[in-house]
Amino acid sequence: MEYLKFILYGLIQGLTEFIPVSSTAHLKVISFFLGIDDPGPSLSAIIQLGSVFALICYFRKDIFKKRRQSLSNFLNYLLNQSLIRSILIGTTPIVLLGGSVKLFIPNFFDNVLRSNLSIALVSIFMGMFMYLADKSKKGSINLKNHSLSNSILIGISQAFAIFPGVSRSGVTISTALISGWERADAAKFSFLLGMPAISLAAIVEIISSFKGFSTFNVFPLIVGLITAFLSSLFAIDFLLKFFSSNGLKLFIIYRIIFGVVILFNL
Repeated sequence: MEYLKFILYGLIQGLTEFIPVSSTAHLKVISFFLGIDDPGPSLSAIIQLGSVFALICYFRKDIFKKRRQSLSNFLNYLLNQSLIRSILIGTTPIVLLGGSVKLFIPNFFDNVLRSNLSIALVSIFMGMFMYLADKSKKGSINLKNHSLSNSILIGISQAFAIFPGVSRSGVTISTALISGWERADAAKFSFLLGMPAISLAAIVEIISSFKGFSTFNVFPLIVGLITAFLSSLFAIDFLLKFFSSNGLKLFIIYRIIFGVVILFNL
């Protein structure tokens, strides 16, 4: 049963991290409906590492296309790339907000904001926000011609993903669409922007929960990470192909239904 539980955690994490429906909300709510333990923010963040590895694997050609250079030249190349600068700048808001909450209000999400009621209301609100984004005019901003101000705006929106139910990919893709980004590049930038954010969240949780690791079973956790990795690869590929042609409509409907179902089961 322990292995099945971690496989379920990995599947939920991987399938919902990049599809704009909120992995944190689904880990919390589905666990509640199935009568299994809520993985909590620490375990959820650790399993998210499987999604980070999936991102690196999926975009490995873009990330490591200069891998044959010496290390110093490779680092200089990265620092001089506008996309890398955009990702670093866009990551700053969530680091500042998330870090401040973690340091000064450590139990901020444990009660009210991680409750089913809060998640339901946030999910419905996000469905409406995504609807506005999906209806916005087709833009022309992409990974090659975007400005740093575009990155900052999307980065600020990403910071709100620390609230359970928001969905990091949902809020960043929607903000990009409203700002005038092309659909495909809005999704790609959201994924790339998530790489440092998800990694840092996992590292912080690992450090802060180090003493409690004795309560985690190592081998089921590894199985959960592998499951999250494989399901994340599927979710990334699916969203990039589906979203470019179909937009956010399917996810908007799902988010509204998800929120309403939770409200009727409180």
